[in-house]
Amino acid sequence: MMTKSFESENLEIVVHPAVQHKLLRLRDVNTGKAVFSQLLKEIGLLLGYEITKNLDVTPAEVETPMGKCSGYEIAQSEIVIIPILRAGLGMTDGFIELLPGATVGHVGCYRDEKTKQPVEYMVEIPEYKGQTYIIVDPMLATGNSAKYATDILKRHGVPGKNIRFMALVAAPEGVGRFHEAHPDVYLLVAAVDSHLDENAYIVPGLGDAGDRLFGTSHE
Repeated sequence: MMTKSFESENLEIVVHPAVQHKLLRLRDVNTGKAVFSQLLKEIGLLLGYEITKNLDVTPAEVETPMGKCSGYEIAQSEIVIIPILRAGLGMTDGFIELLPGATVGHVGCYRDEKTKQPVEYMVEIPEYKGQTYIIVDPMLATGNSAKYATDILKRHGVPGKNIRFMALVAAPEGVGRFHEAHPDVYLLVAAVDSHLDENAYIVPGLGDAGDRLFGTSHE
């Protein structure tokens, strides 16, 4: 498994102890559905904190019980969270706790098990008016779904500099594929693992995040 030393342009690997602790619990095959769901939500909040750390802020002033106070605020309406369904929903819940005023869109696609290519079944993208769009998906395996979702945003007029991609676990193959297609998009992950197996699953990974989140089986 690769750590912070893995190098790719426009990639950040979050090595915060709290993130790595929760990630290890998520990987554990003995972690049940309820705990898995809660951990995914918590790590979504933590990674959301990291991926928004350099957002633009505007000066603001509030009245405290003791007087006026100047500070800064994020224009939360300028943030659009785009989970890739279905597993992306688990991380989005935590992200929304961090920025409850953010807008949420959706990209629904699943991986065809024969071709390993994404198959679209739903797209809801808020109109681009200068916002920052953050795509959320726990796994970046082949990179095909990540590329596909980013393709969709760009077709809707969103420039690469206004797109960020947040994943939990990535494979080197997926990182390479994604940045070959979209070198202008910032990518944040908690880990880059060893490789993909013959079925295009991340090793060691954490299994199928959607199945573990929703308690379904993967045939």
